[in-house]
Amino acid sequence: MLIIGLTGSLGTGKSTVAAMFAQQGAKIIDADAITRELLAPRKKCVKKVAKIFPGVILNKDSINRSELAKIVFNHPRELQKLTDILYPEALKVVKKQISQYKNEPFVVLDVPLLFESGWDKITDISIVVKSKRPQQIERAQKRLGITRSDAIHRLKNQMPLKEKCNRADMIIDNSQGLKQTQSQVDAIINILRKRKAK
Repeated sequence: MLIIGLTGSLGTGKSTVAAMFAQQGAKIIDADAITRELLAPRKKCVKKVAKIFPGVILNKDSINRSELAKIVFNHPRELQKLTDILYPEALKVVKKQISQYKNEPFVVLDVPLLFESGWDKITDISIVVKSKRPQQIERAQKRLGITRSDAIHRLKNQMPLKEKCNRADMIIDNSQGLKQTQSQVDAIINILRKRKAK
């Protein structure tokens, strides 16, 4: 089993690339889905989040996700507080899922904060999805329903894409269209298959 850490920045198209890996037979572990589940009503992380972000609680056991997003995506320190709560719990789930996929050739760990969380240490190879800044802003606006200024502000509060690219083992350029992106994914899968065969 080869564990691939897949990351990017807001609007680079990481989820699109993850879906392409899935089409090639890779098993996907979605960190966002795991953290969403950890914040579902009556889950234990809800109480911890409520203590630090009391204004985001709708009732005793439910979180207003849009309010929480406004806080954490505009203030890096607040985002760090949230990840300090969620990521240790999420890592337990991730490790369990990895063990279930131990007989699979490829597992893609889809994590927005791969380097920030230190989860790159549990991967065999890291891949960053990049695209041009105007594309990122436009995609973020469409996908999240946020304003242009909100998208720009969120991007400024993230680890710079250039830094992520510098830390990555491989880079996928998702700025030229899906066909070109798919060809890069196919090429990487072929390279990794050859490595495994040695």
